[in-house]
Amino acid sequence: MKLIVNGEEKSFDEGVTLAQVIEKLGIADKVIAAAVNMEVVKKEKWSSFVPKEGDKIELLHFVGGG
Repeated sequence: MKLIVNGEEKSFDEGVTLAQVIEKLGIADKVIAAAVNMEVVKKEKWSSFVPKEGDKIELLHFVGGG
């Protein structure tokens, strides 16, 4: 299944959850917010939310600066 993650097309197994997408990308410890098709998905729902083919996922994290 193809998903657009932060503007890049990525392939995942059918039925993958949002939590699994984040884990497979190796950024589980950094992500603080997620939106699918411009709708925020609360963190407590990540493990049960299953994106559909072609969904656009935006994963956000804080970046420190000076």
